[in-house]
Amino acid sequence: MEKVFSKTKGLTDVPFTYCPGCTHGIIHRLIAEVLEEMDLLENTIGVAPVGCSGFLLDMFSCDFVGGPHGRAQAVATGIKRAMPERTVFTYQGDGDIAAIGTSHAIHVAARGEKITSIMVNNAVFGMTGGQMAPTTIGGQVTTTSPYGRDCALAGPPIDLPKTIATLEGAVYVAAGSVDSPKNVAQTKKMIKKAFQVQQKGLGFSFVSILSTCPTNWGLSPVDSLNWLRKNMMPVYQLGELKATEEVNAL
Repeated sequence: MEKVFSKTKGLTDVPFTYCPGCTHGIIHRLIAEVLEEMDLLENTIGVAPVGCSGFLLDMFSCDFVGGPHGRAQAVATGIKRAMPERTVFTYQGDGDIAAIGTSHAIHVAARGEKITSIMVNNAVFGMTGGQMAPTTIGGQVTTTSPYGRDCALAGPPIDLPKTIATLEGAVYVAAGSVDSPKNVAQTKKMIKKAFQVQQKGLGFSFVSILSTCPTNWGLSPVDSLNWLRKNMMPVYQLGELKATEEVNAL
């Protein structure tokens, strides 16, 4: 019988420890597959802060560095400048990169740092208890917004990829989802292009990925996927938000 699928060498044998239905695991696999297919595993350094993303340090076959909360991009910038021949990427939750790490996200993009950042957007602070995040959508109930996010008081959710796309140093900005096989395949293409941008030294590349958080949303895995489609997709624009002429030529 022909073998049509194998586990990527980009992941170790350490079991995932995420909650049932969490889609971090899918995103891990996509990144690992891309690194393996591009033959980058031996030359890559990932940076992950605290939170759910901090668990992946032992799950990838490439080198990894743990960064302080919100500061993964600052750490990645230092690594890339010291070792420009390495492929360097950050893996950050929305509560990390769009809240405490906002200043780093903006200025890394403005400077055109030649790193790649992956943002996992589940609209809450995941590991720390499900608090309201900058990405929490209007009316969404969280542990710190028990009556739903009041946009008149807290403002509307931040669509970070749109903001990053306005900065000249960001040459590739995309937003995907992993709620369906079709979207998983499209998101993998985005991740691959983001790494290709870095390989060519074109500038900063950024991919945001809509993800579920069944535990903090208080939903089953299946209902979480439906909730994402119904509530998050109308708020967050998906697709390639920015690709310069050089990027389109890849």
